[in-house]
Parts: sequence; C-alpha cells; structure tokens
Amino acid sequence: MSSTTSLTGLQMAAAPAKDQATARALGRRRRAVDGIVRWACIGSTIIGLIFLASILATLIYRGFGALDLTVLTREFEPTTYGDPDAIRGGLFHAIVGSLIQTAIATVVGTPIGLLVGTYLAEYARGSKLGEAIRFVSDVLLSAPSILIGLFIYQMVVLPMGGFSGLAGSLALAIIVIPVVVRTTEDMLTLIPNTLREAVVGLGAPKWKMITLVTWRAALSGIVTGVLLAFARITGETAPLLLTSFGNSVTSWDLGRSMASLPIAIYQQANSGFPDLVDIAWAGALLVTLGVLSINVIARVLLRKRK
Repeated sequence: MSSTTSLTGLQMAAAPAKDQATARALGRRRRAVDGIVRWACIGSTIIGLIFLASILATLIYRGFGALDLTVLTREFEPTTYGDPDAIRGGLFHAIVGSLIQTAIATVVGTPIGLLVGTYLAEYARGSKLGEAIRFVSDVLLSAPSILIGLFIYQMVVLPMGGFSGLAGSLALAIIVIPVVVRTTEDMLTLIPNTLREAVVGLGAPKWKMITLVTWRAALSGIVTGVLLAFARITGETAPLLLTSFGNSVTSWDLGRSMASLPIAIYQQANSGFPDLVDIAWAGALLVTLGVLSINVIARVLLRKRK
C-alpha cells in the first residue's frame, strides 16, 4: 500500500516537470519563429524602401535639372531639339490636357461612385443584387486599364470618327468609379447604426438621414477616396493611348485629340533625343510630385477622421 502511494506521488511530481520542459521547448520554438518572421518583414521593408528611395532619387536627379520655367510654360517645339543654341519647348500642352481630362473624369465619376457606394451601404446590405454590384465593382477595380481603353475605343472613338479628349475623360471616369464606390461603402459602413436609428426615430426620412448625417460623418473618408482616385488616373497612360491619343499643341477642344503628361512622357522618352529625354524626366517628376502630394493630403484627411 505504501509502495503504491509513493509511486503515484513520484508520477505526479514528474508530470509537472515534463509539462514545464514541454512548455519551455514550445516557448523557444515560438520565439525562434517570431524572430525569423520579424527579421524577414524588416528585411523586406528595407528592400522596398531602398527601391523606392532609389526611384525617387533618380527622378529628382534626372528631372529636377530639366525642370524649369520653359518646360512649364512652352509647348512642344520639335524644330528646336538637337540645336544646343535653340530655346527648347516644354510640357505646357500636356499639363493642360492632363488637368482637363482628369478634372472631367473626377467630376463625372465621383457622383456615380458616391451614389453606388451609398446604395450598397444603406439599401443593399445582404441582398443578392448588392453582392452582384459589389462583385462587378471589385472586378472593375482590378481590371487592367488597357481594357477600359479598348472599351471606350470601341464605344466612343470609332463612332465619333477619331480620338478625342472626351473619350479620354470617359475612360478615366470609369477608373474613378470603382475606387469611389469602395471607399464610400467602407466609410458609410463604419458609421454606427445607433446614429441612424436616432435620426430615423426623430421622424426624419431615410434620404435625409443619409444626406445630412451619414454623408457628413463620413465626409473626410469619402473625400480621401476621391483624392486617391484622382491620384490614380493622373498617371494612367494605356487608356489614353487608345482614346485621346495625344497632341503636340495646347487644345481646349474635347472633340479633338488632346495631350496628357503620361503620353508626352512615353513619347519623348522613346524619341532618342537627349533633350527630349530630359524633358520626359521632368514630366515624370511632375507626375510623381503631384501624385505624392495628393496621397499625403488624403492620408492627412483620413488620419483626422480617425
């Protein structure tokens, strides 16, 4: 009896010791895996930052030297290139064309995206139609922009008989819509339902609750989405090659081909003339600074909202 009792006591004493050894081994393994993953993440971040810094440094080094008042105020002048004594042309026509097309695209695409996103967040939660619209929007968001250019080329450019700034604006507007849809839906979904219930409980109709309460509460997030959409279309080249095509002079006519900075950069970078390549670098720096500024503004607005 006494021997059985002592054996049981030894087993009970050995069990905690075994559990402690297992726990220590498991802890060492978890710390080792955590260290490997952490350093892998840190290394990947450093590599990404190195590439980003090298790109920005190259843009600043190559583009800042060619960026002057002439580039910003003069049009394309092909007869001056190759002559070291001539006053070279610039990118004024491309800057004007980009501003016109991106502004029209934002004005056209933003209201559509805002209303669709509002419908998904306020009226179509859990419905099959809402899921279908959301799926189509996500597909459009991830679709290659060249496909949108081909669509507008078939539907607008060919019936109109030529390239036009209007076709380019419509192609960019289609790119804007899914970005604004996703941002609007996400921002409205974050609004607590208690706020909606309080407004409806006071007797306000749903449309007034949406326009006066939920839109105001999500305003900074929605504006952030619009700015991000604007930043995205600023650097699009592929859809514009099939729609507005580009021009060498300043054009305000939406019925004609219209220049843009991405197309001007593409054309001049492939020209083979060193002075044209320098202006292409200046244009790339302008686009990068513009997109960077818009993204910084969007992040600041989103941080204020949070």
